[in-house]
Amino acid sequence: MFKRLFLSATIMATCIHLNAQTLASDYKGISNNNPISANVFCADPTALEYNGRLYVYGSNDHQEFIVNEKSSENTYSQIKSIVVFSTDDMVNWTFHGTIDTKKICASWPSGWPIKGYGVSWAPSVTWRSTVDGDEFFLYFCNNVHGIGVLKASSPLGPWKSPNKELMIHSQTPGAKPSSAIFDPGVVIDDNGVGWLAIGGLDPVAELGGTGFDPKNARVYKLKSNMTEVDGLPITIQAPYHFEANELNIIGGKYVYTYCSNWADRNQTAAEWNAYKTEHGISLSRPDACNMCYMVSDDPTNPNSWVYKGVYGPHPGMGTINNHSHLQKFQGQYYHIYHGEPLRQSWQNAGIIGSSCNKYRSICVNKATVNESTATVSTVTTNLEGVTQIKNLNPYELQQAETMASCGGVDYEDITNIKKNTKINTLGNDASENMQVKMKEGSWINVRKVDFGTTGADRFTLRAKGTATIELRFSRAGRPVTTLEFASTEMEDLTFEVDASRFKGVKNNFLIAVTAADNFYVDAWQFTKVGAAGIHEIENGNTVKRESFDLSGRRLSNPNSYHGIIIEQTTDKNGVKHSRKVVAGGDY
Repeated sequence: MFKRLFLSATIMATCIHLNAQTLASDYKGISNNNPISANVFCADPTALEYNGRLYVYGSNDHQEFIVNEKSSENTYSQIKSIVVFSTDDMVNWTFHGTIDTKKICASWPSGWPIKGYGVSWAPSVTWRSTVDGDEFFLYFCNNVHGIGVLKASSPLGPWKSPNKELMIHSQTPGAKPSSAIFDPGVVIDDNGVGWLAIGGLDPVAELGGTGFDPKNARVYKLKSNMTEVDGLPITIQAPYHFEANELNIIGGKYVYTYCSNWADRNQTAAEWNAYKTEHGISLSRPDACNMCYMVSDDPTNPNSWVYKGVYGPHPGMGTINNHSHLQKFQGQYYHIYHGEPLRQSWQNAGIIGSSCNKYRSICVNKATVNESTATVSTVTTNLEGVTQIKNLNPYELQQAETMASCGGVDYEDITNIKKNTKINTLGNDASENMQVKMKEGSWINVRKVDFGTTGADRFTLRAKGTATIELRFSRAGRPVTTLEFASTEMEDLTFEVDASRFKGVKNNFLIAVTAADNFYVDAWQFTKVGAAGIHEIENGNTVKRESFDLSGRRLSNPNSYHGIIIEQTTDKNGVKHSRKVVAGGDY
C-alpha cells in the first residue's frame, strides 16, 4: 500500500510539474482589461444597458478568421453573424455566442446586393419599453449596399427579421446618390422618436461632395415601428466624414459620432476655415481616422449640426480603421472601440502568420462627458482598460463563459454537441445555453471574486468529461485546491474546499491540469460556510458510488480495472465527492 501510494503521488507530482510548464499562454495580460475577449476577434461595437448589465454587440471577425483557416487576411466577406457579450462589472465579460444573421435573413430575396442578404457588419442597437413588453432593435449594414434590421423581446433574442428585405437599400427614397449605404447608428430620443444615421466612404460627386464635406452623412427619421424610414433623410455637413456612424442623446441634445477620412487637409484648408467662421468655433481639424462628434438641438435641421471636435483618437493597436460607440452605464460613460492587440499578440508569439491581418478586438476605456453641454473630452485608449466597478459574487451561479481572460479555451453550444463532431459556435444563435471546451493546460480567469469574511467551503462545477482541475489565485501559483472531475453527462459535482483559503477578494483561476478529449464546463458556484449545514463525510455516509477511467467512461466493475480511476461518491446530504484512486488502494 505504501509503495502504491508513494508511486502514485510521485506520478501526480510529475504530471502537475510538467503541466505547469505547458500551461496555455496569456496573450491578453493578467493586468490588462483590454480587449474584452482574449479568444474571439470582434469589431465595430455598439451597446445598450438593460437590467443592470451592459450588452455589447459587434462584427464577427472571428467567423472570417475560421473560414480563412486562421491563415489569411480579413476581407470581411465571410462575416455573416454578430457577436454578443455582456458584463455587470466592466471587466468580467460573458460571451453569449452569435446572432446568425444569414440564417435569420435566409428568406430575403436573392438578387443581392439590391434587397437581399450578403453579410452583416457594424451593428447598432437600441431598445424601448412598451405596453406589450420590451422591444429590442438591431441594425446592421449589408456591406455598403443597405441596412437591415432585426427585432427581439430580449437583448439575447431570439432575433427575427420584421421585414422581408433590407430596410434601406439603393431604391429607398433618399438613399442615393451615395457612395455607401452602411454603418447604421440608431437612437430613440426623449420623445420616443427613432433616428438612424447612415452613409460614408467617398465624397458624393453628384452632390458636389469634397474631402472636407463629402455629403455622404445622412440621418433618417424612423416610423413608430422602428423598422421603416419615415420620409427622406437629412444630409449633414459632417467635416471629413468617412464611416462609423452612431447617435446618442446627451442632456437632451442629439450627439452624432463618426470616423474622419483621409482627405488632404492642406487642400481643404479654405473650406475648413470658412466652416469655423460660419459656426463660430476655433477647433483644429481632425486628423485621419479619428472619432469626431457633432451636436444638434434639432436633427431635422441640417444647419443645426455643429462640429465639436475629436473625442476618440486613433487607438493604434495595429488597426487600420476606427469605429466606436459612446455608452453610458451605471452613471459612467465609456468609449467602446476596436483595435488589433490580440492579433498582434498572436502574431508576435507565432500563433498566426504575418499575413493574417485585420482581425480586430473590442476594447473599452472611460470617457468623460459633460451632460449639461453635451461635451465629450478626448479619451485615452490603452490596454489597461477600465476599473472593475463591482466585485464578482461567487455564491451566485456563474457561467463558464464569464471571464476576464483565458488561455486555450474554445466555446461550444450544448444543444449542438455530437459525438466525434467538431462544432464551432461562432455561427449559432446568441444563447445562454453555452459552454466552454477546455483542453490540457487551458485556463479561465475571473477577477475580484469576493468570498467575504466567512469564506466558502464547497465548490460546485457543472461539466462533462474527465479532468483534473486546479483552483488558483494566480496563473502560475500553487493550487489552492485540486479536483478530480468525471462524468459522462453534463452534471453538477460538488467538492469540499478549505474555507480558510477562500476568504476575501481573490483573482480566481480555473485550470485544467489534465483533460480528456471533449471536456466541457458549463457553470460554477461556491457555497458559503454554514449555508447548507455540515459537509464533512462520515463513515457509512456514502449512498452512491461510481467509477470512471481517465477517458471519462463509466466502469461497471472497477475492481477488474488496472490503473488509476476516478471515484465519484454521493453522501446522504446529496453532496457529490470525487477523488483519484488506484485499483486496490487510495491514490
